[in-house]
Amino acid sequence: MPTDRDVAALTSVLADISGVEGWLTPAQARRLWNRAGRVPAGGTIVEIGSFRGRSAIVLARASELNVAVVAIDPHGGGDRGPGEITADAARGEADHTAFHDNIDLAGVSDRIRHIRTFSSQALGDVSDPVDLLYVDGAHRYHPARDDLMAWGAQVRTGGTLLVHDSFNAVGVTLAMLRVLVFGSSYRYVGRDGSLAEYRRVSLRGGARGINIVRQLCQLPYFARMVLVKVALSLRAYPVARALGHSTRDWPF
Repeated sequence: MPTDRDVAALTSVLADISGVEGWLTPAQARRLWNRAGRVPAGGTIVEIGSFRGRSAIVLARASELNVAVVAIDPHGGGDRGPGEITADAARGEADHTAFHDNIDLAGVSDRIRHIRTFSSQALGDVSDPVDLLYVDGAHRYHPARDDLMAWGAQVRTGGTLLVHDSFNAVGVTLAMLRVLVFGSSYRYVGRDGSLAEYRRVSLRGGARGINIVRQLCQLPYFARMVLVKVALSLRAYPVARALGHSTRDWPF
């Protein structure tokens, strides 16, 4: 059970990230907080896709001081969100500056090792097995698939994989179908909105079948999210509300 100190610390970090731009919801931040806090002494956390530091701050504040926190983001100004896929140097520099300003303000700049390159080029920069991998990089199919395959293979047995925009972004969901849903290396634990959690295990027989079914049961949520995004793109806000989306913000 969480202690009063744990609750107070989480409340504090949620307040601190409230002004940091990003797409991590409070419920999703809580899941990151809880999983990062369980990483054992000497362990390693890797984040793919840091943007302006919202999730990196949570991971660093939740983990023990002797846990390595690695944030990988090229800050190229692309793959930032809807309508901002193409790289933009000025936008990337603004993100890079904001990232470092935000983690410094949160008091965790000495806890986070930032690798400013694409995740596909950073595999050799992390030699230790990964205890917690948080994937929130490019949401297109090929880079998302490559992140799940290459970096997912780095996660130790019993380790945790968290995937943002799962059963939400089309490219991420297709990559998950390819790598995770029908695979035998990760057990689906659950999700908060579009943040899905997996545990690195070896699945066989009936356990694998149950795992596949549990993930396929998330596809109606995916279908609804796609319809909501179409409605928002067409400015058909009453349709989005009818689908259970009460704001004009992009769903995450």
